[in-house]
Amino acid sequence: MKLSIIDQSPVPAGFTPSDALRNTIELARLADRLGYERYWIAEHHATESLASPAPEIVIARVAAETRAIRVGSGGVMLPHYSPLKVAEVFRTLHALYPERIDLGLGRAPGSGPLEAFALRRDRDDKKWREDDFPEQLVELLAFLDRAFPPDHPFSRIQVSPETAGTPEVWLLGSSMWSASAAAQLGLPYAFAHFIDPHHTRAAIEYYRTHFEGRRALAQPLPIVALGALCADTEAEAQRLFASTRLQRRRIRQGDRRPIAPPEQALEELRHGPDPLAEDRGEFPRYAVGTPDQVRDQLNTIASALQLSELMIVTIVHDHRARMRSYELLAEVFGLTGRPAV
Repeated sequence: MKLSIIDQSPVPAGFTPSDALRNTIELARLADRLGYERYWIAEHHATESLASPAPEIVIARVAAETRAIRVGSGGVMLPHYSPLKVAEVFRTLHALYPERIDLGLGRAPGSGPLEAFALRRDRDDKKWREDDFPEQLVELLAFLDRAFPPDHPFSRIQVSPETAGTPEVWLLGSSMWSASAAAQLGLPYAFAHFIDPHHTRAAIEYYRTHFEGRRALAQPLPIVALGALCADTEAEAQRLFASTRLQRRRIRQGDRRPIAPPEQALEELRHGPDPLAEDRGEFPRYAVGTPDQVRDQLNTIASALQLSELMIVTIVHDHRARMRSYELLAEVFGLTGRPAV
C-alpha cells in the first residue's frame, strides 16, 4: 500500500502562519525520509486556520527540501486562474524538478463566495457566476500537451519553458461530476473523502468502469484522500482528535480561527452538536486510534475500493503529534524509507 499526504498547512492557536509553513516544510522532509509517495499542498484563501493560499510557491520550496517524494497541488482551484498561466507555472516546476511534480486541479473555490469573487479578474455579474470549469480544464490540458487543433489561434502559442514531459495532472473532487470528468478525460482521480464521505464508493466505481484511456494514462488511477490520526494509545489519539472535530464544526459555522488545543476543543465541544454525528457515509471520514487500529481501518477502505494508494490529511494542534502520527503510520504500513537530503 502506498501512502501520501495532503497538507493544508494548519495554523495552531498561539502560533503564526509563518510557523505553519515552517511546519509544512519540516513534515515534507520527514515524509520524504519515511517513504511517502506524494506530498500535496492544498489551496485555501482568507482563513486564519490554514496558511496555504498559494500552493505553487510552497511546492517549489518543498521540492527543493526533499529528494524523491512527488510534490504537487491538492489542488490548484482552476476557476480562479488562466489555464495558460497555470500551465506555465507547473511547466516551470516540472523543469526544475523533472518527474516529481503533480498538478492536482480542483473546481471548488477554496474560500467563501466573497473571496471567490475577489479572486476573479472578470467580475461581470453574469460571467463570474457561469461555471466554465470544463472548458478551462480542456484548455489547460491542450496547453500542457501542445494539443490545440492547427486552426485554433492558441496553437501558435509556445508554452514556456519548453521541456520534455509534463507534470502529472490529477483531477480532484468529491462528487459524481468529477468522477465522470476524470474518466472521460483519462486523468488520474483523487476523491476527497475527508470533505464529503457520502459518494466515495459510487464515484470510484464510476470512474473505474467508465475510464477512457487518453493522454499518457492507459488504466484508471484512483486515490482516496481521508483523515487519519495515530497515537501510541487510543485515548491519546481521541484527545488530539478533539481539535479536528472542533475545526469541522467551526468550518460549518463560518468560524476560521486557528486550530484549538485539545483541552479547549473538548470544552467547546461540550456545547453544541457533534460535528461528525451527521456523517452517514459507508466509510468513516477519519481513522483514529493506535497504529494497528488505524491501519486496519485504512486497509478495510482500500480493500473495499480496490485502491493501491491512500492520501492522508492530519490536522491537530500539536505539530510534534502530527509528525508522530505520520511516523507511526509509516512504521505500521512498512514504508521503505529514503536517505535524508
